[in-house]
Amino acid sequence: MLIIDAHLDLSMNALEWNRDLKRTVTDIRKREKGLTDKPDRAKGMVSLPELRKGKIGLVVATMIARYVAPDSTLPGWHSPEQAWAQTQGQRSWYAAMEDIGEMIQITNKQQLHHHIQLWNNDSIPDTQKPVGYILSLEGADSLVNLSYLEKSYQYGLRALGPAHYGPGRYAPGTGLQGPLTAEGITLIRAMDELKMILDVTHLTDEGFKQVVNLYKGPVWASHHNCRALVDYQRQLTDEQINILIERGAVIGGVLDAWMLKPGWIRGKNDPVKDNITLELLIDHYDHICQIAGNSDHIAIGSDLDGMFGKEQAPYDMDTIADLQMLQQLLAKRGYTQEDTRKIFHGNWLNFLERAWKS
Repeated sequence: MLIIDAHLDLSMNALEWNRDLKRTVTDIRKREKGLTDKPDRAKGMVSLPELRKGKIGLVVATMIARYVAPDSTLPGWHSPEQAWAQTQGQRSWYAAMEDIGEMIQITNKQQLHHHIQLWNNDSIPDTQKPVGYILSLEGADSLVNLSYLEKSYQYGLRALGPAHYGPGRYAPGTGLQGPLTAEGITLIRAMDELKMILDVTHLTDEGFKQVVNLYKGPVWASHHNCRALVDYQRQLTDEQINILIERGAVIGGVLDAWMLKPGWIRGKNDPVKDNITLELLIDHYDHICQIAGNSDHIAIGSDLDGMFGKEQAPYDMDTIADLQMLQQLLAKRGYTQEDTRKIFHGNWLNFLERAWKS
């Protein structure tokens, strides 16, 4: 069954992790064997062949580059202009993948319809189909000023999350408290004029309240789980879930272990010993469905290889292609075939049909 994954950091992996994503995951792991500069070396789970193998035909693909102040301990760039240049390198990688037929950018409803028809055409092998991508910016730091938002929209940026981790030029993010900056409020209004998709992922609780009141356009949570199950600010509260449901939003379930089960410590815990499996994602789905009374607001936003690999992902998965295992697991938990269709692609498609007027 066709899958849409609403959050993958493909270009970051290509440029900052130096991964040739045209290769198989096995080949990439072999190339990284013995490297120790990052904890997930030789443990990656995502590549373009694996996306095709898993029938993941459309993804929301990110650009990301954080600005860091002189006193920050976070990794990032020392000026907004440097951060912008980094995102443009990432954009160039997507363009290079398009040039050789590996990927294709989707920016409007007509392109979306054509691409989904292609992936539903079983007479063409999936290995011969380009992976579609909707371009998203995770964290707005790289927008030097608001004129850069318009530039970004012109080259196809369709979704934006103002915050990421820590302080931000437009909004504080994960691990912090507090509202958007004055520039962030102006950014939200400018996004509204462009009818972009606002991603609430990584916002503080105060920031979340602000944006859902300010923003009149389409809102989604590309990669989020439930605070009621894993009590941390990065997760959605039941109140926030209710607000998103009322707004017609879709929430993409994420596969980072520390967001699946309480008590996970990065670099210390082990997925096997802690029984981190795909079943845990369904626990979060169940919670949202109980609040909504239906399965219309849950989907996939895996974040696989989002600065972690197999060392911090469900141990019953080897690569992203194993997302197809969710079909059997959902059925075992009482989800119908129609529910699964919605989770795999239907809910994201319905959202985009409403969000994009043409």
